[in-house]
Amino acid sequence: MKLAEALNLRADIAKRTAQLNVRLQNNALCQEGEKPAENPADLLLELNELIIQQEELVGRINLTNAKTVSDGKTLTELIAHKDCVRTKIDVMRAFLDAASKKVPRGLRSEIRILSTVNVAELRKQVDALEKEFRETDVKIQTLNWNTELL
Repeated sequence: MKLAEALNLRADIAKRTAQLNVRLQNNALCQEGEKPAENPADLLLELNELIIQQEELVGRINLTNAKTVSDGKTLTELIAHKDCVRTKIDVMRAFLDAASKKVPRGLRSEIRILSTVNVAELRKQVDALEKEFRETDVKIQTLNWNTELL
C-alpha cells in the first residue's frame, strides 16, 4: 500500500469514527420501555475496531514518515516545515490586513493613523512563503504517492 492510500484510509477512519460518535450520542438515552434505534453495545464494538485500525495505521504512517528521506530531510520534517510555514503565512496575512486598513479622517486636524510597516514589502515576503509552501506540499505529495507504507 502506498503512503497516500494509507493517508486516505486514515481520513476515512476518522470520518467513520466521527459518525459513530454521533450515532452513539443519539442512542445514549431512550424512553423507558423503548429500545434505541441502534444497539450502543454494537456501536461501541465497531468503535473499538476502528480505533485499533487507526492506531496501527497511524503508527505505520508515522514510521514511514520518519524513515522516508528527501533532500536530507525526513517526510516528518517536511510536514512540520509545511505546517509552520502555513502558520506564519496566516499570521502575516492577518497582520498585513490590519496594517493596510485605511482609517478615515473627518477633518484635517484629526490624528493621522499610519501603518507601522512597509506593507508592500512584507506582502512580497508572504508571497515568497506561499511559493515555499506550495513547493514543499508538492514534494510531500510526490513522496506520498511514491513511497510504500512500512
